[in-house]
Amino acid sequence: MSEQAPGVFWGQDPLISGWLRDPRFRKRAVNMSDLFWLADAQMARLKPFFPKPHGKPRIDDRRVLSGIIFISRNGLRWRDAPSECGPHKTLYNRWKR
Repeated sequence: MSEQAPGVFWGQDPLISGWLRDPRFRKRAVNMSDLFWLADAQMARLKPFFPKPHGKPRIDDRRVLSGIIFISRNGLRWRDAPSECGPHKTLYNRWKR
C-alpha cells in the first residue's frame, strides 16, 4: 500500500493534482499538420483493395485509412480520433473489416 499523509486522497495529492493542471498533459486541438496523411502514390497502390461503392457514397478512403494509421501510431482510442479523419465509428468499422 502506498504511503500518503493522513487525510490526503488521490485527487488532493499535490503532485498528482499539479500534474493534472499542467497544460502539457491536457487534451489539445489537433493541427492539420500533426495528422498523418497517405501520399498519392501510396493510395494508388492500395486502390485495388478497396471495395466498389454500392449505393450510399463512401467517406473518403484516404481520410479513413490515414485516421486508422494515426490512431494505431499514437495509441489512441477510437473515440479520440480527430474529426478530420471522419467519424470514429466509421474508422473502427473499416479497421474491423
